[in-house]
Amino acid sequence: MIASILASGLAVGAVYALIGITYNTMFATSRVMSFTAGQLGMLGGVLGSMFILKLGLPLVVGLVLTLVVCALIGVLTEIVAVRPVLKSLDQHLYVLTTLAVALLIQQFTAIQWGTEPQPFPRLLEAGSGLLDEKYWLPVVTCAVTIIGLEYLYRRTLVGHAFIAIAEDNFAARALGLPERNLRIASYALAGVIGGLAGFSGGQLLLAFFANGPLLNFYGFIPVALGGLGNNRGAVIGGVALGLFQQAANFYAGGIFASVAVFSLFIIVLLAAPQGLFGATASRRV
Repeated sequence: MIASILASGLAVGAVYALIGITYNTMFATSRVMSFTAGQLGMLGGVLGSMFILKLGLPLVVGLVLTLVVCALIGVLTEIVAVRPVLKSLDQHLYVLTTLAVALLIQQFTAIQWGTEPQPFPRLLEAGSGLLDEKYWLPVVTCAVTIIGLEYLYRRTLVGHAFIAIAEDNFAARALGLPERNLRIASYALAGVIGGLAGFSGGQLLLAFFANGPLLNFYGFIPVALGGLGNNRGAVIGGVALGLFQQAANFYAGGIFASVAVFSLFIIVLLAAPQGLFGATASRRV
């Protein structure tokens, strides 16, 4: 029982953490919370199933094509829904524009893919029972992603430029950094991370057009728990949420598990609006 809760909780929590990192990656260079993060996760599962199961492509080819498409959708989101808002006086319009893009993605997927959940293929044919790949693959993917991002941000010039834009885009522009290109790159990277979330968790979540809104919400909670822009906090928050959700499903079940998750979310927001691992923003004037 405990082992089952741990295995499923860690796997689902890793998927939520990856969606939370997707939110953070888009927010870092634009200061916009793009509500297409969950749809990117949904597309990771749907496209992976289509390329590998329906079209019969090899695993590596299917994965690469899935990530390329998700990256392109991330770039299109920046061009269509984010860039015009940044030029507007009312920058809170991003709520409407990104939600509109998310709804377009969801409805287009429902029309083309269908409204019934479709199976996702086994990827590596490795493990069984609680050691099945569907449990450890999302965890490994999340770990590799966070390690890769840490290396990118700390050891590469592009990563340093991302951090500069995130901390002070006006000063970064004054130093000659190409803000628009960096923002496009960050949205492409976010698309890849979101696609990885859906692809690695496809065996748990299936290929289903309605996964988008669920991932949007459950991926946002780790951001709230860990603090906006804190990827390590998102991982901790995602894993904690996954374990809590699976335990609540087991002991309470049904609607009561959802109520428990909502209650935890509200309590954390009231107790620590900046997140458990977030810090109050300060700026020298």
